[in-house]
Amino acid sequence: MLRLLLTENFPCHGDRGGMPNLKELKPMLLDERPLDVEEPGWIYEIKFDGSRLMAEFGDGKCELRTGEGADATKWYPEIAGALAAIKGGPYVTDGQVCVLNEMGRSDFARLQIRALRRGWYEGADSVVYCTFDLLIDGLADLTELPLVERKARLAKLLKDPMPSVIYVNHFDNEAHDINIIVRDAVVPFELEGLVAKRKNSVYTPGARTRDWVKMTRKGAMPAQRLKHGPTSRDISIGP
Repeated sequence: MLRLLLTENFPCHGDRGGMPNLKELKPMLLDERPLDVEEPGWIYEIKFDGSRLMAEFGDGKCELRTGEGADATKWYPEIAGALAAIKGGPYVTDGQVCVLNEMGRSDFARLQIRALRRGWYEGADSVVYCTFDLLIDGLADLTELPLVERKARLAKLLKDPMPSVIYVNHFDNEAHDINIIVRDAVVPFELEGLVAKRKNSVYTPGARTRDWVKMTRKGAMPAQRLKHGPTSRDISIGP
């Protein structure tokens, strides 16, 4: 369904060689609510403090779009170049653009400085695309597949390390104690938190469902909240 919408309702332009247009594709959104981390059927990802970024790429082409639909391809040329080098496609992915410090923590304030300049400049912080979902794989629309199948395909696509692109791995709560991950990683490294996702969830563009849940570390104050005000409920994890 997604590929049909992209290719028929959102016509191609320029020399993009028949690749779909991302302009109208909206990312799936996160819910915020209490969640029992021992409830079966969930996986957990590290929550990076960055900005949503959709990407379409393959065989020398790449287009990047913000969560609001703005063309960000020239804003982050290091990401666009890395993705364009991937053979095959077209591929469509969802993720976040981040600036990571020397410890691997995301720094939203530094990302905001970079993003406001709308491109590379001397002395700019390098950005990284932290991608967590694969929506289109060549001729296949994957949005109706279970999340864990989409992530497995994405992990295979990105199996070879590359600059400026990171595959966001996950923890299955049936194999890992999520409370220990919070205690030993999220809290001491002052990460923003975790994102809980149902293993069998489908991808619903632009929708906020109960299948994807943001779990913020207690005491965390992401830069987005500092700028826009405390609009989120206190659904937090950690001591």
